[in-house]
Amino acid sequence: MKKNVLTVIMLLSFLFAAITSLHADAGYSWRKQVVLETDAAVVAIDLGGGAFTDFRMAGSELNPLSWRPPKDGETKPQPTGHFLCFDRWGQPSKAETENGMPFHGEATSVEWKEVSAPVSSNGMATATVSCTLPLGGLTLERTVGLSEKAAVMSVRETITNVKKLGRVYNIVQHPSIAAPFLDESVIVDCNASKGFIQGHSWPEPDSYTIYWPEIAYKGKYVDLRRLYGDHNPGVTSFVFDEKLEYGWVTASNAAKNLIIGYIWKIDEYPWLNIWRNAEDGKPSARGIEFGTTGLHRPFADMIECGTIFDIPLYEFIDAQETITKSYIAFQTEIPADFEGVGDISHQKGLITISESKGSKNRTIKITY
Repeated sequence: MKKNVLTVIMLLSFLFAAITSLHADAGYSWRKQVVLETDAAVVAIDLGGGAFTDFRMAGSELNPLSWRPPKDGETKPQPTGHFLCFDRWGQPSKAETENGMPFHGEATSVEWKEVSAPVSSNGMATATVSCTLPLGGLTLERTVGLSEKAAVMSVRETITNVKKLGRVYNIVQHPSIAAPFLDESVIVDCNASKGFIQGHSWPEPDSYTIYWPEIAYKGKYVDLRRLYGDHNPGVTSFVFDEKLEYGWVTASNAAKNLIIGYIWKIDEYPWLNIWRNAEDGKPSARGIEFGTTGLHRPFADMIECGTIFDIPLYEFIDAQETITKSYIAFQTEIPADFEGVGDISHQKGLITISESKGSKNRTIKITY
């Protein structure tokens, strides 16, 4: 009997050591984090700012969300990887800055809490985290589900106004890809339509309309799908055809046989913002950001502007009101000669990726 008990203890110790080792390899092990693992993928959420710092396929070391990693031993909350812009996108007013409001809101500068530890059931590993914005008066609870069948995670975020007065706010998802996934071969695709260049024609930002993905900028041709040595224009913002229900955006690196993408309901997130950054003549970051606004300015300017292309630039949340939004993130392998994404269709449990029109016209199906 004692021998059996000892054997069980040894097996449990081995299993715990294996899990601990896997956790140490996900995200940044010296920071407080919540890690979800399945046979298909691993996801790490940094509790110091709430960012997704790691999302990769099982058995792979390639994490596209590797932008701005914290220094070894650094524990201060900060934006990194896929972070959240909440309660705003962009700069606060001068008075708000003097009162302590950070750029892109407070979500990345506060400690998040683990509401429920990762559990596995019904083919999904799930966990819940939350944050409170002391100046903004808002809370957010995020539940993440990671499929056991494929590298697909479902995210549901519930926003609550805990104050006794209503207010305007914004929320923008800010996935930021970087090396080693990001290089000059990466192609960004989406189903957005018309847009504008941030700061190009303020205070009438839509007076010069651009169309995804090829634009004229300062006398030159720019293909926003790609990024080489010059990242200008740095930030462009787009809306979607009114007939569409879902928005999507992808970044694919055929040489590394990997694609990462996001899918969401347009009535929840009507804007797509594309950020391109290069350093020393090489791509250093690409932001594939979707959210409730496409104007990178303080709230006073958004309220004055109201809409762009008849699409609102902010939302209103009443006292004690709760608003829920959701999206899906995915990764899958792609062929070495993949030419980019032409379309994505989504139904429960199935994502279908159609290759850009060309000589191959292939489809990739992800069942989750």
